[in-house]
Amino acid sequence: MHGWRIDRAVHNYVYFVFYKQYVKTFLALGRFLVNRFGSSKLVAFAFKGVYANYHAKVLTFNDASKILALNRDIVMTAEVAKRIIPFSAANKIIFKEPDYIAVMDCPCRISRKNHCEPVNVCMAVGRTTAEFWLEHCAKYHVRKISQKEALDLLKQSVKLNRIIAAYLKTETGGRTGVICSCCCGGLEGMRLSRHLPGGENIINIAHSGYSVEINPALCKSCGSCIKACAFEAQKADAKGGPTYDVKACFGCGVCVAKCPSGARRLVLDKSKGTPLDVDLQEESLSTH
Repeated sequence: MHGWRIDRAVHNYVYFVFYKQYVKTFLALGRFLVNRFGSSKLVAFAFKGVYANYHAKVLTFNDASKILALNRDIVMTAEVAKRIIPFSAANKIIFKEPDYIAVMDCPCRISRKNHCEPVNVCMAVGRTTAEFWLEHCAKYHVRKISQKEALDLLKQSVKLNRIIAAYLKTETGGRTGVICSCCCGGLEGMRLSRHLPGGENIINIAHSGYSVEINPALCKSCGSCIKACAFEAQKADAKGGPTYDVKACFGCGVCVAKCPSGARRLVLDKSKGTPLDVDLQEESLSTH
């Protein structure tokens, strides 16, 4: 995964073996820098550098489900991968032996005192990363699971208003494979950057490639979508009804799943980038 980059191989080991301490330290450092030096362009530059190498791609439940159901190896071309994951580094879309899946405790959750539950939700899809976890991460309650068990974890996450995302990091091979349901750490990183100079352009989360289409005739103004939205794309108007900010929306689909009247659906949105939909990109895949 790392070639001659021994430094990245060592970082990879440290990152996974000391997951909890690693994430806790970086989040604490991020908060400190923003609170004390938030007006500094140097801090903004540092955040931008980190996010270029450590970021996530929002996945809808359907797109994530397709990944967990794969029965073949997939390697997307660099051209296609960069459209899906629009970062300068850590944008390889590779799934080898995708039916080999491991799950362990989510570092973003266990690094907090009052974390959300459950914690055993962070998944490695593919033998390379999954076997590393199984060999070195026993303290994080790692276990091998079936594709059906992985899908059941995603279903549970959607019910709890969690955002599904694929995480990528240069030091872990710059490739996909880690899929988790966000409720804290990744989103906090995004919110921290908003307080920096030029923060609107410092982002660690790529859009799913979808927006929400609303049928006003079906909407009951129950407020379920407002409570479910983690990106503040759904807000209440003067009458308590929902308003939708398409610019703030990351197309996670949580509000769609929570709408009891079926008034919402996800639609492809070219302005939001390209989805990580293995069926949609089939013609651009190199299958082995």
